[in-house]
Amino acid sequence: MFKLNQKIGGIVCFFFALILTLIPPVFNQINWGFSPVAQAAQTEMIVSAAASLTDVMKAIQPVYQQQNSSVKLTYNFASSGSLQQQIEQGAPVDVFISAAPRQMNELEQKGLLLSGTRKDLLNNGIVLVVPKRGNSSVKTFQDLTNGQVGKVAIGEPESVPAGRYAKEVLTSMNMYDKLQQKLVFAKDVRQVLTYVEGGNVDAGMVYTTDAKISDQVSIVATAPAGSHSPIIYPVAVIKDSKNPEAAKGFISFLSSNTAKSVFERYGFGLAN
Repeated sequence: MFKLNQKIGGIVCFFFALILTLIPPVFNQINWGFSPVAQAAQTEMIVSAAASLTDVMKAIQPVYQQQNSSVKLTYNFASSGSLQQQIEQGAPVDVFISAAPRQMNELEQKGLLLSGTRKDLLNNGIVLVVPKRGNSSVKTFQDLTNGQVGKVAIGEPESVPAGRYAKEVLTSMNMYDKLQQKLVFAKDVRQVLTYVEGGNVDAGMVYTTDAKISDQVSIVATAPAGSHSPIIYPVAVIKDSKNPEAAKGFISFLSSNTAKSVFERYGFGLAN
């Protein structure tokens, strides 16, 4: 009799455990007249920005999102020419910040910018840098023609604005053709900086702001006034942006005093 009761008790425990397992899903499907509070979805905004803006834009991100928690910023950094091609090929982009007007001009001519959103945002300068370690013989731009100098890095002039500015500087000094055998062309200005930092080249030409963020290079000369086109960074909303209002708001933020203090800390000046 005891064994029978023990067996019945085991069966009861099994069914009780089964009921406990089935109750939650059944309970969840009952319409109780209310629904859980939905979590607010973030708006993802894609910002394609020139490589020279990498550090400052990363610094601006938490400052912006502290004031705009409903917007999630996603960055895409590359040379302005590469970013222009991506936009022309239909890549999803909300905001474009170029390191030169040329790329923005071409996008505007093709009707790819949202009308009325383009503005000049920042300005910059061009400097000659050498590796900090070692004793470089390069002290001026003219020293680049010396026999002791083997390689000089600049950005690819056709696709990298910093490279085009560098070419303008060297051309104004009647040095560009003389340096043809020494020039090493990089995919963007950050690659130029990397070449100099690693000692792979004897010198390189980068933006003032790039030189300021590196503790592995020394500035030996600054491009003279009038030796290159004004270095202007224009910004605009892309016409096919999925979040045009958020994109306009972001551009407004970039011109605010809050953003200005961050830009200035990294060596940029506001164009306006």
